[in-house]
Amino acid sequence: MKFVDEVRIHVKSGDGGAGAIAWRREKFIPRGGPAGGDGGDGGDVVLVVDPQMATLLDYRYIREHKARSGEKGHGRDMNGVSAPHLELRVPPGTLVRDAATGEVIVDMSGGLTRFVIAKGGRGGLGNINFASSTNQAPRYAQDGTPGEEKELFLELKLLADVGIVGYPNAGKSTLISRISRARPKIADYPFTTLTPNLGVVGWRGERSFVVADIPGLIEGAHAGAGLGHQFLRHVERCRVLVHLVDGANPDPSRSLARDFAAINKELKLYSRELAAKPQVVVVTKVDLPEARAAALGWQKAMARRKAPVAVHLLSSATGEGLDALLDAVAASIWPDVKPGRTGQRKRLGKQRGGR
Repeated sequence: MKFVDEVRIHVKSGDGGAGAIAWRREKFIPRGGPAGGDGGDGGDVVLVVDPQMATLLDYRYIREHKARSGEKGHGRDMNGVSAPHLELRVPPGTLVRDAATGEVIVDMSGGLTRFVIAKGGRGGLGNINFASSTNQAPRYAQDGTPGEEKELFLELKLLADVGIVGYPNAGKSTLISRISRARPKIADYPFTTLTPNLGVVGWRGERSFVVADIPGLIEGAHAGAGLGHQFLRHVERCRVLVHLVDGANPDPSRSLARDFAAINKELKLYSRELAAKPQVVVVTKVDLPEARAAALGWQKAMARRKAPVAVHLLSSATGEGLDALLDAVAASIWPDVKPGRTGQRKRLGKQRGGR
């Protein structure tokens, strides 16, 4: 399934039906009087959260969404039928903006499951409503009011507790495949992951959290290098970031410290709030001797900083460091969890996200 996380659509609610001008004309009732019914209300356009959806693909090719208008009023005091509401299903975490102003209209997260994005028009009154002692035969009725019309920009921000960030080939996809049932594409070339992936991770058989694997960042991503910043929106809602640093990078111009600083710089250029999120720092591929040596040296250097940073050593190939990493992530998510606890991992859930 193609992953689509930004679309622009046009919505219009239904117009209200016009009220009727009619008269009661029956045998033996010579002065029947007005008998025009009211028009029906137009249908609303309603956004409905569908937990089974993980992409906005449905709206990539169908941009126009229009609810039906209400029925006109009838004679014999019969009102027109109100139109049904038009429901548009969206994934959890969809942010809806006004396309013209950029103003946020609604954020479909945090338990919000339904939202009327365009209110239908009201039906007009028939001439029976205007009869009085001084106007016993009104020859006029109300028109229905028009429905609302809006140009919307839908932006999907995945709902995950943990976001995995780092350079391409740092081991993000391999890590999420080891700790969850997600099965992203894994290969030995950069930018293997082109869309975010979600997985559910069980911790100690007691709790679980959702982790998002974000396509790799590189230095200069804020200026459009690589895949740019287009997927960082998916970690804006995360409570903690797992920052992977490639311990076996063959490029002599890069180092653990430089890679770590470069990715943090890109996060800050994208959003200061995102850069300020708690991070669990991990050096990957420590099953290789050169990676382990570099990781141990950098680990000591980070511990001597004015604000010490704990650096975890990880080998997704052998499983070394996985339990300690999950314990550190759990301690960052839940305040009642003490860091340093080790335990048995348990895989939960199914793959979600952009596959």
